[in-house]
Amino acid sequence: MNHMPSKSRAEAVIGDQLINAEADSVPEPRAPQFSSRSVAIVTGLSLVLIAFNLRPVFSSASALLPEIIAQTGLSSFGAGVLTTLPVVCLGIFAPLAPRLAQRIGAERTLLGVLLLLALGTALRGLQLPFLFIGTALAGACIAIGNVLLPGLVKRDFASRTGLMTGLYTMALCAGAATAAGFTLPLQRMLGGSWSLALGAWAMPALVVAAIWFPHAFFRKVRTKHAGFRVEGLWRDRLAWQVTLFMGLQSALAYCIFGWLSPILRERGMDGVTAGLVVSVSVMVQVFACLFVPSIAVRCNDQRGVNLALIALAITGLMGFLFAPLSTVWVWAVLQGLGQGGLIAIAMTIIVLRSPDAHVASHLSGMAQCIGYMLAAVGPLLVGLIHSVTGSYAATAILFVLLGIGVAFFGWGAGRAAHVKARTIAI
Repeated sequence: MNHMPSKSRAEAVIGDQLINAEADSVPEPRAPQFSSRSVAIVTGLSLVLIAFNLRPVFSSASALLPEIIAQTGLSSFGAGVLTTLPVVCLGIFAPLAPRLAQRIGAERTLLGVLLLLALGTALRGLQLPFLFIGTALAGACIAIGNVLLPGLVKRDFASRTGLMTGLYTMALCAGAATAAGFTLPLQRMLGGSWSLALGAWAMPALVVAAIWFPHAFFRKVRTKHAGFRVEGLWRDRLAWQVTLFMGLQSALAYCIFGWLSPILRERGMDGVTAGLVVSVSVMVQVFACLFVPSIAVRCNDQRGVNLALIALAITGLMGFLFAPLSTVWVWAVLQGLGQGGLIAIAMTIIVLRSPDAHVASHLSGMAQCIGYMLAAVGPLLVGLIHSVTGSYAATAILFVLLGIGVAFFGWGAGRAAHVKARTIAI
């Protein structure tokens, strides 16, 4: 392990959490020379607004699942497929992002992502089967944005990475929380139409695309080619522990995004309050994302932190399922702290377990591709369990099993070691 002083070590790791998807490209991307402070501010704000648009697809559908099921006749299993579909796309389409960026530039790729994201979101407002088609298209766009946006933040704001990391994380959570809290009131404002309420979330993406357009088309784009490859990663035990830790904690996260609101509503909570509970839980994740990495990198290893966080997350989930509804805000805070901390530490561990930036980039790709494919099983199983049993109470077994898996692989991934992979110049 690196034996630099704890404070500087923490700052270095926090700065490296934004892993550049183009790390294997030569020449390496360089930070731009902004013509004025105002241009830099507009660019930074644009990146934050793009991040805001990468999560509403997940939580907006969750808020309206009971209405969608009632008005379309969709089964609980079909609803599970709907909540799972974008998560599957995260794993399938993430590897495409670096190739698109190398061919047409990351900025132009992000513009295409925003436009197609708006199209996919709008298609969800055209009833079945466009609800599924639009959700898949939006999920593919989010997958590419997830990979490219952190690298742009790291490249363009290298001297302010800590600030931009916080703003970027907050924007992701704010997008999810806003959609969770405002989709149902929006539906009521639009005459009770769930389809219009879902389709309305295309507007923010279109607005941000218009803001981003000048940056994408009036900036010189350099083509790049691969200069490095990484060997031995997919055969490494520690790499798989990191990947499975990422995947299983993501499964829990997307169960929350997809099903927490319906779970609370089945227990008797009104839709608006259920959406607000989800919003609070997601926003609490922001605070966990900001302070957990600083704690984790000061520890000799991260095994104890991983176990504590999964205990908080599972305790919160059990509270949602079985505790009196009057205590729901307590569980929202506990679950948000646990889940947000797990998301942050999963990304931090990728950096800590990697010997260099190239291995970190490839380990991140492996963890996202395999991890998100695994994560997609979580929401699908929740829908299947509800379809079979007619109740969400039985999902407690699934959540506990996922928690045990997160704890097991988190213990392995938290060990103070590096993956045995090599970076080779080509």
